[in-house]
Amino acid sequence: MSEVTWPDKLANLIMIPSIDDSLDELAALAEDEPGGWKYQSEQKNQESKRRLPILFNYTIYTYKRLAEEDKICVSDDGQSITFNTGLVTDGQSQIFCVGVPNKLDDVDTQWHFRAWCKAGDYEMTRFSKLPEMANYYSNPSSLVYDTNKELRVNIEHIIDENKKRFPPPFNTMDTHALQTFLKGAIDNAKERVRRNYKTAIPQYYKGKMQLLLPLCISQPSKADLALTVGDHGEFYRASTCLTLDMAYNNARQLARPDRDWLNP
Repeated sequence: MSEVTWPDKLANLIMIPSIDDSLDELAALAEDEPGGWKYQSEQKNQESKRRLPILFNYTIYTYKRLAEEDKICVSDDGQSITFNTGLVTDGQSQIFCVGVPNKLDDVDTQWHFRAWCKAGDYEMTRFSKLPEMANYYSNPSSLVYDTNKELRVNIEHIIDENKKRFPPPFNTMDTHALQTFLKGAIDNAKERVRRNYKTAIPQYYKGKMQLLLPLCISQPSKADLALTVGDHGEFYRASTCLTLDMAYNNARQLARPDRDWLNP
């Protein structure tokens, strides 16, 4: 999941004039997020165009999924629109995005952002039924790595297509030597998930559930990359890897992941 451009997605529905300020308000309303919706690397935060890059991507892709599921709701009087952000307050009250008719003549967007609202706020009385949060899976077993299944890995493809994602000095290493390190890291990841099923972190990508496994290449206890594993019924297949910030963005869409190893 890459950082997307705001106007390409949600702003087609709701105009939010100052998105960074609005996301600051959402972060303040929601329960505390480890890392404060930022990457741990200050360099990565500076490279992002947004103050809260993880929350920015979370909001965009949550809306995208809700639109696919037809879970954007118009109020009974037709004067408000809302969707469920999937976030909650410290008191576990659901948080919704609310928009009202756009009255600006020079803007085509139909709705204008009003506020982030809790389920019990007065704004939400306009809706006889509150919209549900996004759903990404129908079978809960897809969230757990089945250690009885074979894991098939396309080592050559992972290296050829993603070598720039490897940390130094591995990103400049001879391919054959890197294969040896990568195979060792994959074997360690398989052993780790056998000992602790929570090692495998689910992500939603292009309409399918996948699992992420840690690739500890430079140090045995610190993940450098995340191996993306797809379920093919009788076996798993892995053909790509993600940087930790990419993996966290994807995983956060479903739930707040355990930071046992996924620390972007």
